[in-house]
This record gives sequence, structure tokens and C-alpha cells, in this order.
Amino acid sequence: MQRHVASGRPSGTDGSDFSYRMVVESRYQRVAEGRSRLARLILVQALHLVAGGLLLLLSLSKGAAVNKFAVLSMAAGFLAIVVGELGRLRTMAVLLRLYTSLSSIAVAFSVTCIIRSELFLKVMKQNTEAITSYEMLDAVRVALGILLQMVVIATTTRLLQNMSPPKRAS
Repeated sequence: MQRHVASGRPSGTDGSDFSYRMVVESRYQRVAEGRSRLARLILVQALHLVAGGLLLLLSLSKGAAVNKFAVLSMAAGFLAIVVGELGRLRTMAVLLRLYTSLSSIAVAFSVTCIIRSELFLKVMKQNTEAITSYEMLDAVRVALGILLQMVVIATTTRLLQNMSPPKRAS
């Protein structure tokens, strides 16, 4: 049907047939909203990963030894972002589940990195004056990563629930 620009509705109708028109099921609208929200979260995770990479490079430039857990966290985080974006674009449940798992593993490696660091020992010995700004920044980054991961898990779980077909009563 052609539209009349002035009236804003298709020609040949008075607008009273709106209840008979097709409407997008709310489940599909929730999937679209979830995919959009997940896109923003993946972007924030990518920025978080870049911040972690910069802190890792900063520590390496100061002569610190390579922290294998930090490197593993970066690798798992990068892989999680790639898999998450593919899963989001293609709306593939398997990839979205893998994304959630990989990003959780990346956060676990980050937490392990903090636990095995000198910062953890300084806090345990209550020697807070010896904590450097780099250590504090890294601890705050990891804490924000944990919070971000909780939001990612909740958003991805909700998206997966909306993607699955509704249960039919038998």
C-alpha cells in the first residue's frame, strides 16, 4: 500500500483496522533489546581489556616479570569478545554460552593475578602505605571487571531465555 505523507497511514484505510495488523511478538522485541544491550557490554569489555593490556605493558616497561595469569586473562578476554560478537551478530546460543564461559574465565584469571600479586600480601599484612597507585588501579580495574561480568552473565542469560522457543503446554 502507498502511504499518504500528510495523514501518516496507508491509503485505503481509516485507521480502525489496527487491531488486525501483524504485531511483532514481544519475545522478539526483547531479543532485539538484549542483543543491543549485549553489544554495549561487549564494547565496555573491550575497553576494559584495553585498560588491562595497557597496565600489563606498563608493568613490563618498568622491568616486572611477565605475569602469566595476566597474559592468560588478556588472551581469554580477547577470545571471549570475538566469540561474543559473533554470537550476538548471528544470534547463536552456543556461541553466546561460550562467550559467557570465556569471559568468566578471563575474569577468574584477573582475580588470580591480584591474589598472587604483592598487593594481596600488602593488604593481608595491613601495610596499606606500601600500596602503589599502579596496584590500586589494577585492583579497581579487576573489581569493576567482576561487576561487569555479573551484568554480562545476567544479560546473556536473559537473551538466551528469550531466544529459546516458548514452552507449549501438552
